[in-house]
Amino acid sequence: MAKNLVVIGTQWGDEGKGKIVDWLTDHAEGVVRFQGGHNAGHTLVIGQGSSQKEYKLNLVPSGIIRKNVDCFIGNGVVLDIEHLLHEIKTLEADGIEVKSRLFVSPGCPLILKHHVALDQGREAMREAKIGTTGKGIGPAYEDKVARRSLRVYDLLNPDNFKNKLVEVMDYHNFVLQHYLKKDPIDVNQQFDLSMTHAEKIKPYLADVSQKLYEANAKNKNLLFEGAQGSLLDIDHGTYPYVTSSNCVSGQAAAGAGVGPHMLHYILGITKAYTTRVGGGPFPSELDIETQETPGYQMSTKGKEIGTVTKRKRRCGWFDAAALKRSAMINSLTGLCITKLDVLDGIKKIGICVGYELDGKKIDLLPLGADQVERCKPIFIEVDGWDESTFGIKSMDDLPKNAQLYLKTLEKLCEVPIHVVSTGPERDETIVLKHPFE
Repeated sequence: MAKNLVVIGTQWGDEGKGKIVDWLTDHAEGVVRFQGGHNAGHTLVIGQGSSQKEYKLNLVPSGIIRKNVDCFIGNGVVLDIEHLLHEIKTLEADGIEVKSRLFVSPGCPLILKHHVALDQGREAMREAKIGTTGKGIGPAYEDKVARRSLRVYDLLNPDNFKNKLVEVMDYHNFVLQHYLKKDPIDVNQQFDLSMTHAEKIKPYLADVSQKLYEANAKNKNLLFEGAQGSLLDIDHGTYPYVTSSNCVSGQAAAGAGVGPHMLHYILGITKAYTTRVGGGPFPSELDIETQETPGYQMSTKGKEIGTVTKRKRRCGWFDAAALKRSAMINSLTGLCITKLDVLDGIKKIGICVGYELDGKKIDLLPLGADQVERCKPIFIEVDGWDESTFGIKSMDDLPKNAQLYLKTLEKLCEVPIHVVSTGPERDETIVLKHPFE
């Protein structure tokens, strides 16, 4: 029987999903992206020494690095074709076969030039910055919900596409000019560019939903790859400091066109500490600028720079109360803890176990940024370890205090730890229970 996995971020993104997806793809025949856009950033490190290669992917599923693995971009993804084509070209230049293995849903909403202009113009006007990547993701999702979106399949009918484009750009250019005080986007230029993209994207188009059902019927293992993190979910995150799509495991069904019965195991990727890029509340946040502090070590040793934004990630202690929220909304089967080695050498390690909110103690992250902003974190402290955990492949070989730390997280979060990642390479992984077995 086929076994299908959903790999999901449980924090505010950047948990190390790319490496884990690549590692798990050894047991999969297909990898699926089901939400977000090129605001996602998955970094893969392949090989060692002088032969080591680093791949930074935004749209193409992380499974593309593995030979003989099919990759799918589902209808829940908003698509910037120009960026996708650039990513494909970069991969092919490294000798990776893409054309025969990448399938794109014609149902993907398109990200066009006016979406980018709107995204950047709005963020510039905000006093309280949301931290958007400015890539047009939000406005593209807005058009989808407003039922004025242009989708990939519209490109196949140029006359119809042109009519729809004129109408929607008339609306958006009015906002750009008269509200945001920005230059309008030329409709004809956008149309010509879109028709160029249409010819180049055609070879990749496929009914992704049908292909996934057929693969499942043939007992092929599938891996559904989430982008961003659960606490950035448009419905369940710290709104409005969230992304524009649903990042939770249930979106794998809607965003790929499969039924929930096809999702058998949910793996939550979780850093051994917590990070966040951009604005929004962060109860367990630490100072990352002062040298010789835990936050500074997390920032520097963890190389906490956004893959897409290139901004420093904010860093803080592990937040078990936030993880419990993620476990609940994702129905997690197991956890994968990443970047444990970043904590090596810290004498005392804090863990946020709850908050004081308006005079009451709670042990679950509340909904909405306003409430989370008022939360005062409640910490416990555990002993750290001096020994290196980098690259260790057995739980028994970890320092005793590192083992105790992981057991404490497991107990607080009420989800079993099945995998521990101890380095960026595939084999730098401790497996307690393999998700595909």
